[in-house]
Amino acid sequence: MSTDRLLLYLKEMDVAASRIRDFIQDMDEATFSSDTRTQMAVMMCLALIGEAVAKLDKHYPAFLQQHPEIPWIKMKGMRNLVVHDYFRAELSVFWKTITQSIPDLQARLSLLRNWHAQGE
Repeated sequence: MSTDRLLLYLKEMDVAASRIRDFIQDMDEATFSSDTRTQMAVMMCLALIGEAVAKLDKHYPAFLQQHPEIPWIKMKGMRNLVVHDYFRAELSVFWKTITQSIPDLQARLSLLRNWHAQGE
């Protein structure tokens, strides 16, 4: 598989993360908790991020191993939670993920994409 495909998966994750941040802009946790439409949009983006991680794991497992600073397994786990156990999940867990982990993920993805685009 080419590096182009790897960069595409990272870009897909970044786009989904950006959409999450756009969806919750100017929201607090109470507003998010009462807005089902935004919850569903955010959950779809979390699922997309998890799917991209699954593709990376399938096609570039060494890449994931080279970057243990990113919680790949947790991201796949979040996708599974959204897809298989959404109604059992606590919204506070999602809120913490999207307000704390997503901004950090985007910063790390930016560094990875730039680093790999330069052929490092």
